[in-house]
Amino acid sequence: MAKPIHMMLRVLNEERSVDFYRLAFAMSVSQRLAFDSFTLVYLVGDGSGFELELTINHDRTEPYGLGDAYGHLAFVVDDLAAEHARFEASGLAPNPVKEFHRDGLLLAKFFFVTDPDGYRIEVLQKHGHYQ
Repeated sequence: MAKPIHMMLRVLNEERSVDFYRLAFAMSVSQRLAFDSFTLVYLVGDGSGFELELTINHDRTEPYGLGDAYGHLAFVVDDLAAEHARFEASGLAPNPVKEFHRDGLLLAKFFFVTDPDGYRIEVLQKHGHYQ
């Protein structure tokens, strides 16, 4: 059986991106591999072996165009209201909390935040399908 282990994002500034994911999601560097033309930085959070791989191409000076294919990365939290307040207090500019209902039932409660490279990230309240 296949097991997902990481997702890769291309980022422009290593320090800025590592700082964002550390502050927003308490992710830390598990491995950093520098090569001649690029660097790979693997970030991991507590409670999951899944990693976020940041790729920094050394010759890149312009922001990456995200196009219309990228959707979002998602994280689940125990207390969405507290996380939203923490994001606001940290200057991370989260979007307002929203609820998604179907047939009168709450399916999801969430907010989005954007990382320094424009990647949208969904933060969901642990509930139902989102565990």
